[in-house]
Amino acid sequence: QAQLAESGGGSVRAGGSLRLSCTAPEHIFSLCAMGWYRQPPGTEHPLERTLVATVSEDGATTYADFVKGRFTIARDNDHRTVSLQMNNLQTDDTAVYYCAADPADQWTGWGLAWGQGTQVTVSS
Repeated sequence: QAQLAESGGGSVRAGGSLRLSCTAPEHIFSLCAMGWYRQPPGTEHPLERTLVATVSEDGATTYADFVKGRFTIARDNDHRTVSLQMNNLQTDDTAVYYCAADPADQWTGWGLAWGQGTQVTVSS
């Protein structure tokens, strides 16, 4: 059962932009680092999700190499939301994007709270 609520997916042409947003309940958001994973087409197991970006409780960010310079993660503590601004999208970015919360800020894929996923499709 999804504990986080995502929005903002959709379809875009290569070079375009999308912004994803995720809202978490207070008891999760206040205690967790927040992040985004993605799962490409043709894969189903949660372990096949790839970490995209994270933001710690104090605002420190990390990015996968394949999105550095294109994606920006941000955390709004007042509204309990985390966003992912995605610019210069490429066809390889097509995936289901999942919001996640990690109380340990270790991002091993275990013990996380998840959203239901939102589809991002990039066409050439």
